[in-house]
Amino acid sequence: MATKQETRLQNSIDALMASYHEHPEIEHIGNIDLPVKENIVALIEDIQALLFPGLIRQESFDYLNLPHVVGQQTVSIFYRLKEAIEMVLCWKATEEGKNCDEMPKFGERVENIAFEFLEFLPELRDILSEDVSAILEGDPASVSKREIVLAYPGLQAVSVFRIAHFLHKRDVPLIPRIMTEHVHSKTGVDIHPGVTIGKGLMIDHGTGIVIGETAIIKDQVRLYQGVTLGALSPQHSLANPGLKRHPTIENNVIVYSGATILGDVVIGEGSIIGGNVWLTSSVKPNSRVFLKDAESALEVRVKAS
Repeated sequence: MATKQETRLQNSIDALMASYHEHPEIEHIGNIDLPVKENIVALIEDIQALLFPGLIRQESFDYLNLPHVVGQQTVSIFYRLKEAIEMVLCWKATEEGKNCDEMPKFGERVENIAFEFLEFLPELRDILSEDVSAILEGDPASVSKREIVLAYPGLQAVSVFRIAHFLHKRDVPLIPRIMTEHVHSKTGVDIHPGVTIGKGLMIDHGTGIVIGETAIIKDQVRLYQGVTLGALSPQHSLANPGLKRHPTIENNVIVYSGATILGDVVIGEGSIIGGNVWLTSSVKPNSRVFLKDAESALEVRVKAS
């Protein structure tokens, strides 16, 4: 006869098994392969090691061993990325009632995405170099470009975003979101992989920044901690999935800490948005948008009462 303890344990197991059958969409049990999150995280770190050699992990390079090490890492990234892309595209096809084995030129498509990504890396280094320069020029506390790569969470978040965005633009599911949510958990910077970001983005401090999927950020923009570039109406957006829901930030804009900008609005070139401002309408180029002085605002409220 089962003891009371054994009975309670068996009841718990039975209840969990019933739950798995009731909610199959939030687990992965069966034959469909999906990439392991830890493998995607390792892939990110290896890609960053190619982008910033010698600064991401303890490695010693010189110009004699560098081609050998880079060659090994590049080949490893190619095969692992190709395998992960194949997994998620097959998973997506299965979700849509298709079979990836029957899709025309499926293997060629997967391989091309992996090759295109590797071919993009030199250009990505150019873009990230501009991001690093923007931080060095905009943050008086920064000492050197190497310090920024080693220590600044904003640069780390942007570098991972740019990797994820490349894959997102090629309709690779799941992997880009795993990448950006991983770096979100590390840095506090939440950027959807679908966001369009130009060159020279400076994210200072970074914690609490949220940038929604259809936001557009152009060149030489500076964002401080706690900034939200969000949407207005979730229900309206769900009914129109292709809708532009998030702000456009034009060139050379500064958005200070705690500012919230919502909806498909445009912040004109050269504008400055002050801390804790709440904006749901566009502003013209070279605008200055600030809250009233706290004492003045208090005086106004006292007189009104």
